[in-house]
Amino acid sequence: MQPVDPPDAHCLNAALGWVELGNLAEARAELDQISAANQTHPDVLEVRWLLRAEAKDWQAALEAARAILERAPGRATGWLHQAYALRRAPGGGVEKAWEVLKPAFDRFPNEPIIAYNLSCYACQMQRLPEARDWFQRALAIGNKQKLKKMALADSDLEPLWDEIRAL
Repeated sequence: MQPVDPPDAHCLNAALGWVELGNLAEARAELDQISAANQTHPDVLEVRWLLRAEAKDWQAALEAARAILERAPGRATGWLHQAYALRRAPGGGVEKAWEVLKPAFDRFPNEPIIAYNLSCYACQMQRLPEARDWFQRALAIGNKQKLKKMALADSDLEPLWDEIRAL
């Protein structure tokens, strides 16, 4: 897919800047200035998802993630965002997040964050052997030190912290 061209690209970059500064209202205002033709561009949808996640509006974040999946099914982020939002959205939960993310691993076998998140979900469902397996898969395809550091700060993986420290 083609990148967003100026002037919409400037609004998109400004929106990201506002998100980083914690000003979600200004970020939304920047996104609203993007042309109608680019409102469904995956890059714009990614920022919309981010805004909704920052606001903890999980139902709206889920809708944005599903729009990313529809427009750009080849992006791993759409799958990750969908699972992340579904875990937190009304009527969602860890099991539903697991169910929607698991097929993504076959589509993106070199994306360590998918395996990492599956490890988190398995751990939260008390399926520790699966959690260990998914974490090992993440380590095999990702940066071991970065993933280990991330895991030791992630309460989802707390039941595995002793094992992770020993790696």
